[in-house]
Amino acid sequence: MSAIISNELILAIRDQLQINWSGIHGVSHLARVYENGIHLAESTGANKRVVKLFALFHDSRRLNESWDPEHGPRGAYLAESWRGKYFELPDCEFDLLFTACSLHTQAKTHVDTTIKTCFDADRLDLGRVGKTPDPRFLCTEAARDPQTIEWATQRSVSGYVPDNLLGRALIA
Repeated sequence: MSAIISNELILAIRDQLQINWSGIHGVSHLARVYENGIHLAESTGANKRVVKLFALFHDSRRLNESWDPEHGPRGAYLAESWRGKYFELPDCEFDLLFTACSLHTQAKTHVDTTIKTCFDADRLDLGRVGKTPDPRFLCTEAARDPQTIEWATQRSVSGYVPDNLLGRALIA
């Protein structure tokens, strides 16, 4: 497994998803979170392998498109059950992924930069539901930058699908 996210993993996520693959928490959202996270990691120094996997797993176990407070922990446990089958991560990195997925809708922030970057990557995509991210609820300086908020919001509002491995999965 050379790339951290394989086509096999993406298809496994899609096949077990209980919400619409093309819905507001579907693959276009995941692709933007992936791209937001990589963009932020350039400034924050976050672990990009964790950020990429977070994009894929954080909403993977949603039961619906609205209120589902336990979806993050369920996504974390899915990642745990698929570790070693679809991807490899050392314990220290997996702990970050598990924590980021589990807490992404509950915690305001975290002490770890990678987890903060994961939270912000998701929060920067609020435009898809008609909200502009509020800098007070973003964890990193990179995410609070007005240009970053504008860049991410415009992409989110327009439904932009990045040309990355997750974005390309939308048409696969």
